[in-house]
Amino acid sequence: MKASELKKGDKVTLNNGFTAELRNNLKGNTRDAIVYGYATDYGTIYIWDIASPAIELTPAQEKSKKIVRSAGF
Repeated sequence: MKASELKKGDKVTLNNGFTAELRNNLKGNTRDAIVYGYATDYGTIYIWDIASPAIELTPAQEKSKKIVRSAGF
């Protein structure tokens, strides 16, 4: 599944085991989400932190992921 196919209101599971509900339909590297973890929080998540459903990254997103990871995030 491509990241652009995820819609507002979709429930996803993150790599850290928390669940999240997407709050926008934007395309790109980040999505607004309500994250249900130790506490409920609203913020931005990277699309490559979504574990389920599995996301296919574009070459540009792979490049961005490497840059962000090298910065320590």
